[in-house]
Amino acid sequence: VLVDDLLIDAPPDSMLALALHPNIDIRIYNPRLNVGTSKLKKIGNVATGLRTVNQRMHDKTALFDGQAGITGGRNMADEYFDYNHEYNFRDRDMLVLGPVVAEMQASFQRFWDSTQAVPVEKLLAKQMRGMTPERAGQVYAGLHAYAAKEENFAPEVRLALENLPAKFERLAQGIVWDEVRFLCDLPGKNSARRRFDGGGRTTAALVAELKKAKKSVTIQSPYLVMPKGALELFRDLVRRGVEVRIVTNSLASTDNLQAFSGYYKQRSAILKSGVKVFEFKPDPAIKKELIERYPKLEKQAPVFAIHAKSMVIDGETLFVGTFNFDPRSANLNTEVGVLLRNQALAQQVEQNIIRDMSPENSWSAADNADRFASPEKRRKMKMWKALPLEPFL
Repeated sequence: VLVDDLLIDAPPDSMLALALHPNIDIRIYNPRLNVGTSKLKKIGNVATGLRTVNQRMHDKTALFDGQAGITGGRNMADEYFDYNHEYNFRDRDMLVLGPVVAEMQASFQRFWDSTQAVPVEKLLAKQMRGMTPERAGQVYAGLHAYAAKEENFAPEVRLALENLPAKFERLAQGIVWDEVRFLCDLPGKNSARRRFDGGGRTTAALVAELKKAKKSVTIQSPYLVMPKGALELFRDLVRRGVEVRIVTNSLASTDNLQAFSGYYKQRSAILKSGVKVFEFKPDPAIKKELIERYPKLEKQAPVFAIHAKSMVIDGETLFVGTFNFDPRSANLNTEVGVLLRNQALAQQVEQNIIRDMSPENSWSAADNADRFASPEKRRKMKMWKALPLEPFL
């Protein structure tokens, strides 16, 4: 298991007990702010290497016996699997089979072998000395007890696990066979000498695809902060008669006010460029379709938000991955995704995205949808707007 350091929220004992298992290895990518780092060390790391601490591994891949791989926007948390009673994400993944899995495996191995990936037992060496087999057994028992509680591990989850064989069979019937290209960045993304600019392999590949557009570009991204040169690229597409449509989160649905503040500053210019922007509602009409167990949720329904990162070009080229349309994905975070030219699949995803843009599910960005957000959220967003955060968004 390789995980980025920044947002890890697991107790050290849990990670160490798992790492003690003979079949489990855990490494932490770029551990400068969280795992095993003292407050004094954190301050020093930020003061001496702001760009380095901001370079995060945003990759999301799951690989199985070298035969199958999954990539997309989904993180490992309740809200990405429709089990959070307060906030749930609309996400998208791609399951791939065949030779492309070897490319995904090679990318993972590059990160695993890089100097930025550090074994968790090395980062927590002091605590590891106290992680005896007896202590590990206690941790395992605690994790089991937690999972045994219905409020932590709903019966529907257990039922879903039991029904996996039938789901796999249905999934196999819908597989589309075609050539797939795996896009990925290298560990470290780009030279630190470029500060907060510099792009990356995934960025370059997506820009090249966008420049080929002849009729339409349809994008779904949770955050929309145009990196350097992006707005000019979209203006050029619109001038050439290409219809550009983007659906992103509204102020009412977003989970990232910092990113929304960057979009807020650019929104007028984006709309003036001719790009059509739609902002996803926190309570879309399709919410009951998004979550099968919606009726079983608490009376106060959760907020829904977009987390899928997808692009369809000319109804023929499809990208699904981890790339947000913002400077952080373009220049700082390592990203991955799959690119394929398959009209049937591309149009299926495009229709799904267009449905999210419909009036019952999204507001037009030109209609001042910010007014539907809470006063508290509007106030906080304006505070973030006052800060020069664009390179980090």
